[in-house]
Amino acid sequence: MRIRDPIHGTIDVSGEEKAVIDSRYYQRLRHVRQLGFGDLAFPGATHTRHAHSLGAMHVASRVFQAVAARSHLPEDVRARFSAAVRLAVLCHDLGHMPLSHASERIAPSRASLRLPAWLDAVAEGEQATHEDFTAKLLLDSSLTPIIEEHYDSLGITPAAAVALISGAKPPRAPNFSHAGVDWTPLLRAIVSGELDADRMDYLVRDSFYTGVNYGRYDMDWIVSNLNPAMKDGRAYLALSRAAAFAFEDFLLSRYHMFISVYYHHTSVNFDYMLRRYYEESPGEFEIPSDPEAFLFCDDVALWYTLRRSKNPWAQRIASRQGFKLLAQFTERDVGYDLDVLRSALVTGGFEHFAVESRGVLSKYFAEGSGGPSLFIIDASTGRLTEVARYTPLYQRYSGAVRLSRLYVRPDQIEDARNLMARLLGQAVQS
Repeated sequence: MRIRDPIHGTIDVSGEEKAVIDSRYYQRLRHVRQLGFGDLAFPGATHTRHAHSLGAMHVASRVFQAVAARSHLPEDVRARFSAAVRLAVLCHDLGHMPLSHASERIAPSRASLRLPAWLDAVAEGEQATHEDFTAKLLLDSSLTPIIEEHYDSLGITPAAAVALISGAKPPRAPNFSHAGVDWTPLLRAIVSGELDADRMDYLVRDSFYTGVNYGRYDMDWIVSNLNPAMKDGRAYLALSRAAAFAFEDFLLSRYHMFISVYYHHTSVNFDYMLRRYYEESPGEFEIPSDPEAFLFCDDVALWYTLRRSKNPWAQRIASRQGFKLLAQFTERDVGYDLDVLRSALVTGGFEHFAVESRGVLSKYFAEGSGGPSLFIIDASTGRLTEVARYTPLYQRYSGAVRLSRLYVRPDQIEDARNLMARLLGQAVQS
């Protein structure tokens, strides 16, 4: 099967992948938008996790083929490794909840999913995440036998796909070794790492559909400069020094997209109101832990519930009546004191809320994820340098940027602006 995509052109799909794509669990992603409330700020941003996952699979294939071309892997091993990476990336977003990340706060307990114990090592808390749901759907749903039937001849199991997505180690480790070299770190880096197929697709795709330029970078040059790097019997993803500047541009593209698109004040506004709705009307909309019930838990179901709800926050969301942005600033801005502003709004009887968003250049570097997922390689000497040590951007942007925002009820915005102007004027005089 071939699929036409506005970002990558023609995407080739194998018979095994078509079986997964045709499954109900993958088709559910047609009804989960990639950017949640993003289309309220960027009208073109109505693209879905379905399209993104196809694009990410295509990028993963390009990356692996570029790396494999610089290796001594025999053709049958290349085919198996490529199929495993493509399957993992194709399925990496299956567990996303309605309006993407916005609904994770009402996810059920992780224990209710009854995941195998070997996944506990990568658990992020007691509440289930979309990664947990992805693992559940791959390992214990009606999708599981579909994968087993079509991938068994390739020696690829659902657990192998989950291992590449999550980084966890199943009891029966997938055999991603050849000639005494373990290729798991490299394959894992393509699925989820510093320069993974997920990011490489969503940056250009989100940039295209939002109509902004921040997410564009030189994908062709980066891909053509990727290499396998062998160290201590393991294969890692390595980028030639010639593409180091292109990689820095890629990092900054992601950073700027977070500030300008993913944390846009309108999206943040409606995310907060959705949270208030969930808090004030518990149980009115739920994320089911049962995989069959999860099939019907998508954006359509949530919007249907919001439109019928009597909750004032739901009514505001459904009628697109968000609060108005009064002020926003980062830790670098001067002349603002959030506590003073909030205290004045309380005294003045203004209905308002404050939201803080945090953006980092790299979650892997910031969280100290335990080992590099990407190296810079000197082709002339073969010397490897961890990417965080090679580029100064990690040091420049090592701390999180905080976006602090104040929102006020729409009919009170003019009075609130006058109040803020007086407060800022007084601060300047003092």
